[in-house]
Amino acid sequence: MAAAAAAASRSEGSPLPGPPGGRPRPVCSRPYFLVLMVFAHLYVLNVLGLLLFVHLSAGEPGGPQGCAWGVMLGPGLRPPLTAALPPQVGHTQRVQLVPGRVHAVRTLSLKPLLFEIPDFLTEEECKLIIHLAQLKGLQKSQILPTDDYEEAMEMIEISQMDIFNLLDHNQDGQLQLKEVLTHTRLGNGRWMTPENIREMYTAVKADPDGNGVLSLEEFKQLNIHDFHKYMGSQKVKMSDLVRNSQHTWLYQGEGAHQVMRSVRQRVMRLTRLPPEIVEHSEPLQVVRYDQGGHYHAHMDSGPVFPETACSHTKLVTNDSAPFETSCRYVTVLFYLNNVTGGGETVFPIADNRTYEEMSLIQNDVDLRDTRKNCNKGNLRVKPQQGTAVFWYNYLSDGEGMGWFPDLDYVINANWPQKNPSASTNISSQFVYCAR
Repeated sequence: MAAAAAAASRSEGSPLPGPPGGRPRPVCSRPYFLVLMVFAHLYVLNVLGLLLFVHLSAGEPGGPQGCAWGVMLGPGLRPPLTAALPPQVGHTQRVQLVPGRVHAVRTLSLKPLLFEIPDFLTEEECKLIIHLAQLKGLQKSQILPTDDYEEAMEMIEISQMDIFNLLDHNQDGQLQLKEVLTHTRLGNGRWMTPENIREMYTAVKADPDGNGVLSLEEFKQLNIHDFHKYMGSQKVKMSDLVRNSQHTWLYQGEGAHQVMRSVRQRVMRLTRLPPEIVEHSEPLQVVRYDQGGHYHAHMDSGPVFPETACSHTKLVTNDSAPFETSCRYVTVLFYLNNVTGGGETVFPIADNRTYEEMSLIQNDVDLRDTRKNCNKGNLRVKPQQGTAVFWYNYLSDGEGMGWFPDLDYVINANWPQKNPSASTNISSQFVYCAR
């Protein structure tokens, strides 16, 4: 079958494989995967509440859900879910995305399923998108708490023991630094390092014996409000932030510039998704990284649970779920200019045979930290004007009934921009799935 697929792919204009198939992955059932920020952020109870739900309901029918097609399309309307996977990394197909032009689609990775398409945009189109973004105005990019945070927090009941068990990845009764780091992605917008954690332990007297390890008894003595107070008192430089960039959103619907609508049509042909899916997704995001600009390792989509609503459909569906998550099925990223130093998009663990979250941090080397370890990532994509890169954030359950996160391997980051006289400009098309 692989030979047949390869032969078919050599014919000019052959369609790109559609959404990948495969058996469901139990990723969302692992509590430690979801804890992104503990101790040092106003989101802490939000995430821990979701984790507790997973911990108590893992394996039950009411547990984590994949993305099910149908809410936005209506009953019985689902996109095609089956297609042959590319046989190997480096495999190239030729597809026609615009009249009179044939594009090469090269496979960069199988885990996640990730493709590169040179010349997806012309130089003129790239310049126009940058110009439209400048006219719209760019704002600082940052991840901040939602306005209804405190109200949502009142709905959660979780004990110190539950929190400890969720953080204690190896269940040895002690919290090592890397266990805390793995679950502590954000402070007050700040990227947490081993040094930050040690400083925080000292400030709130969390580690009396100073060994860098918290026992259950030490953990029980902690007051979460002390952590909030400490983080609120810390001044944060732009270079210390999780995300250091500027961005804006460009409309692509009826009445938008012809180029913007054309880009969306190309995304539909590239992903082979129905118009109803792409058109109901978010606008085109344009991001500018100046010197030192970066985005530490992150996931474009989030796990979906009964207690969460997809952020892009919550208002439309009047969902009463107290928590929101992004439900991005596909990410399509475009490079809008060339750069001479830095600016790469990095996938730290692409095509690893196995995935173990704790392996991301070894001996104070954090593969998620773009400032220090971006060059250690498995896959690095260099910015090339007009090139598109796209990947799937979910895998099919193989039966056309739902989608399950393939988030282990889609951790990605943007390497810091090094050239003081230039910027890296990218745009991203996020295609959503509906719950």
